[in-house]
Amino acid sequence: MKDLVGIKEIEKSDIERILNTASSFKDVLKRDIKKVPALRGKTVVNLFFEPSTRTKTSFELAEKRMSMDVLNFSVPTSSVVKGESLLDTVRTIEAYGVDFIVIRHSSSGAPHFIARNVNASVISGGDGINEHPTQALLDAFSIIEKKGRLEGLKIAIVGDILHSRVAKSNIYCLAKLGAKVRLIGPPTLIPMDLPEGVTVFHDMDEGIKDTDVIMMLRIQMERQGKGFFPSTGEYSMLYGLNINRLGLAKKDAIVMHPGPMNRGIEISSEVADCQQSVILEQVTNGIAVRMAVMYLLSGMQENE
Repeated sequence: MKDLVGIKEIEKSDIERILNTASSFKDVLKRDIKKVPALRGKTVVNLFFEPSTRTKTSFELAEKRMSMDVLNFSVPTSSVVKGESLLDTVRTIEAYGVDFIVIRHSSSGAPHFIARNVNASVISGGDGINEHPTQALLDAFSIIEKKGRLEGLKIAIVGDILHSRVAKSNIYCLAKLGAKVRLIGPPTLIPMDLPEGVTVFHDMDEGIKDTDVIMMLRIQMERQGKGFFPSTGEYSMLYGLNINRLGLAKKDAIVMHPGPMNRGIEISSEVADCQQSVILEQVTNGIAVRMAVMYLLSGMQENE
């Protein structure tokens, strides 16, 4: 592959290769000197048109751990504010001789469009309500790390499925790796076009019963508008994860969240900070997974 712009387009073998490679880089992050020269001399531009804490920081750390030259593109101080098109922006960036472009954009399909028009490797950091591939990969890596496998696990994804790019990438990724995916949420927040084998629940208690993994999602207020549910209070009562609801899942079930969390709405602080929560471990694993993605896209494995 030249690019990673979505999970839907890639094969199961590609996902497994990324996860296996990430395991090696996770060992690197445990060393006193957390840096390898694998991509020394390569240049990457982080092009974020939307706010980000975890994804942007994780990519930047992964890039620096691989000894890359890193440029963080500032949209508010660029020619974008003067009306420069996305295509002209990325072509200008590529003219500097960059090897990777990491992009987050509010328009679904923006990374695909860029990938078709540049020679640099393009990695999606999330596009509109389409996909967030590296988040799904780090989620899969985190589950395997805790459970030893994905095949046959019952995994519940709860919340605003309709507007969540994290949910869409996870649905594709987890299903390809043999997990039994459950989607839980109000009818207004569940998309119609779902892959075969995915089960939908509108009752939270029924949906999380006997699950191995519960993945909570943030309510995407900035993309919703109004009218998808009566109030955040009612939503929290019907679809929020509290300690009592967590008891309906298996005793060794783990709790996940891509962040940022709305504590007290989709998840209680008691659950977010409990021993079954792997939310902070997801953040750590994101560095190893993104290191693996850039390493493999660069073709380094084939050159060894």
